This record gives sequence, structure tokens and C-alpha cells, in this order.
Amino acid sequence: MSTSDTPATASDAAEDTAHRSGPGRVDQRRPTAYYPELAGTAAVVTGAARGMGAVFSEGLALRGVDVIAADIDLDTMKRTAEEINAQTEALPEGGRRGRVVPAAVDVTDPAGHEELAALATAEFGRLDHWVNNAGIFPHAFAQDIPPEQIDAVLRVNVQGVLFGSQSAARHLRPGGAIVNMSSVSAVRVRKGRAAYCASKASVAHLTESLAVEFGDLGLRVNSIAPGYIDTEMTRWVQEDPAALKHALDSVPLHRLGSPQEVLGVLLFLLSDSARYVTGHSVAVDGGSRHV
Repeated sequence: MSTSDTPATASDAAEDTAHRSGPGRVDQRRPTAYYPELAGTAAVVTGAARGMGAVFSEGLALRGVDVIAADIDLDTMKRTAEEINAQTEALPEGGRRGRVVPAAVDVTDPAGHEELAALATAEFGRLDHWVNNAGIFPHAFAQDIPPEQIDAVLRVNVQGVLFGSQSAARHLRPGGAIVNMSSVSAVRVRKGRAAYCASKASVAHLTESLAVEFGDLGLRVNSIAPGYIDTEMTRWVQEDPAALKHALDSVPLHRLGSPQEVLGVLLFLLSDSARYVTGHSVAVDGGSRHV
């Protein structure tokens, strides 16, 4: 997706890898594109204390992007930010070093998103990118979903994306980009995931609507639809041989994806290489939506 596939430093190369052993897991080290034009820009990332949000914040900071990294779990968010900032401080002199500022946010509260935008402006003097990553992943069969669970899923996974995008539309610089996290579950349903699948389908369609409306503001809006990615969210699959086999049988590439492969798509969507790309959901699922 990029004309430059070489990280700028050895630290970048070390950061841009996923190394797992065992059947179906990523076991090779692969660099992710650098996109030097991102250096000096600023982003908000929600759900950033762990998992993909932490990987996104780290990958951006190591490329010179300043990040407001927000999560409802502020204590963990602070520790994650400290770890990322320690990495950026260890980079060789001469390059742009991104800074991660931790923040607390309840994505179901519109005022919380406005506070993140204000913090970005106060800390960095600009805001270019907004990544709506926060989400929850409950399990319940459709006939058993309690009202409070469907309410929580839709509030976090859908309203949280809408509220974040509204704040982004008010505060992003022209030419800015919003990236929402959808899922392969938006188009490929699974038992016990009715509420989650419905929420991610909503995110995919919401993204298209926002892209049409926000184009007048000079903003792009896209979503990423991961499949089985090697994170804590899929740990239950990886620890159950039968579940892992079932999962991999549904993936034409016969392996889990790595967080760095999702990061690579995020970087592309935020970069100048995607300046004519909006309203799309980019699948990072090894082809599983077609099985």
C-alpha cells in the first residue's frame, strides 16, 4: 500500500512485528510502512489502554505522531502511555518523536469526546486524525440477550463512534481523517454474537453516511474490519485447539492476523496515500468473509 516499506529506524523494525509460535499464528517478522508525512501530526485514539488501541498509539507515536490515547481504564492507560513514551525517547536523535498523553474517556458521553479534542489542541496545537477504536465484545445467544447488554453494546460500539466522529468533525483540520473500527462480524455472523455483529454492521454503514456528509468539511471517513487477530480478544480461541482449528478453517490464509497488519491499514488510511479514499470498510481478515 505504500511506496516506502522500510521503517526509519531499527526501533521501528522491532516495533513493527508480531512474533507468535504455534499452528496458524504469525511467526515471521514483517515491517509496516513508515509514511513520513504523518510525522508532526496529532491524533486521538480511543480504547487505547490495551489491544489494538495500544498498538495503534504505539505505531503512530513511533512515526512522529502526537497522540491523545484515551480509555475508560485510566490507570492502565497511564502505564501503556509510559511504556510507549519510553520507546519513543529511546529512538535515535534526529527524527520526529511522537508523544502519547493518556486521558480518561467514557465514549458514551459526548462531552468526553469534546474534552479529548480540547486536550489535543492544548497539548499539540492541532488535531489531524481521530481513531474510534473503543468497543466491547459480549457473548450471549440472541434469545438470552438481556436489555442492559444490548443497550451497553450499542451505546459503546455505535453511539461511541458517532459521538467521537461528531467531535472530530468539529475539530479536525481540513484534510483530516477519521477511522472507525468495524469487524468482519459486520457481514459474517457467528452464534452468540448477535448484539456485537449488529453493532459492527451499524458502524460500517454509519461510516459510509459520515463519509458522504463530512466530505463537505474536507474530511475522510473509513473503517477497518478485522477478522481473527492475535490479541487478547481472541485468546480464548488460541487456547482451545478445537476452537482454533474451527477459526483457521474459516480463513483462506489459514492463520491469525497480526496487530501490525491492522496497524498497516490504519497508517495507510491516515496517510496522504489515501487522500482520495473515503466511505470504505477495509477488511483485514485473511479472506474469511468469503468463506
